[in-house]
Amino acid sequence: MSKKRRRYSAEYKFKVALEAAKETKTLAEIASETGVHPNQVSQWKGQLLEDGAHIFISNGARRQREFEKLEAELYEQIGRLKMELEWLKKKAACFD
Repeated sequence: MSKKRRRYSAEYKFKVALEAAKETKTLAEIASETGVHPNQVSQWKGQLLEDGAHIFISNGARRQREFEKLEAELYEQIGRLKMELEWLKKKAACFD
């Protein structure tokens, strides 16, 4: 029987990566304490150090993207409803 793949939460990954970034312990020590492979700890640490600056600026950018996405969906819906209304007006004109 094959071994099930473990899935770690973002909070857990952050905690392990932060511990590795502090460099108070070696990657091997952190890996043995957490039960995660040292390569994975190293990868999470690299992601934290690389994307760490985006944590503080992405919140506003994420909200902006969500707003733009919602706005685009609403304009699309408005266009669709206008087309349906015009079609209904044409069909209703036949009955007058």
